[in-house]
Order: sequence, then C-alpha cells, then structure tokens
Amino acid sequence: MLDGGTEPDPRFTLANERTFLAWIRTSLAMVAGGIAVEAFTTDLFTPDVRKTVAVLLLLLGMVTGGGSFFRWVNVERAMRHQTSLPVPVIAPILAVGGALVAAVLVGFVIWRPA
Repeated sequence: MLDGGTEPDPRFTLANERTFLAWIRTSLAMVAGGIAVEAFTTDLFTPDVRKTVAVLLLLLGMVTGGGSFFRWVNVERAMRHQTSLPVPVIAPILAVGGALVAAVLVGFVIWRPA
C-alpha cells in the first residue's frame, strides 16, 4: 500500500498517525452525538428536527472517519515521495456539515412556539 519512495522521519510518520487518530476521535464524537440526539431529545425537538440533526451528525461522523484514512494514506505517500502534501478535503466537508447542523438548530430555536 505504501511501497516506493524513502522512509520518512519517524517523527513525521507519528505526527501523521496522531492527526489520523484526532480525526477518528472527531468522527466518533459526531456518531455519539447523533445517537444521543436521537435517543435523548424526544421531549426537546420535533421528530423532523431530531431526525435531521441526528442523521447529519451520523453522516458527518461516517464521512470524517472514512475520509481520515484516505487522508492518512495520501499524506504518508507524499512524505515518502517528497512531494507537496495534499489539500485536506475533510476539513471543508466538516465545516459545511457543522454549519448545516447549526443552521437547523438555529431555525428550530427561532421558529419554535413559545
């Protein structure tokens, strides 16, 4: 999978792995958040809002977890072949997804009957 090139400095490889693990922690937190929203907010949110927020969080967790592996591999290959690091694709997806979750919740707060 990572054949070719030269072995990078172990510090950089370990830093890449720590970054991968940080993305995995973020992914797991979003999955846990999606499960928590679905399980514990039945009295707080309408069913549509609850399902929308839960599904968005679960999808973000899934995409972040899967994307983090490809990011790790691409960065490792770039280091082995001494090329530029690839542009992160996960970060904008995470930012847009987080903004969507926030927009749904803001809309719920604004239009919620008192």
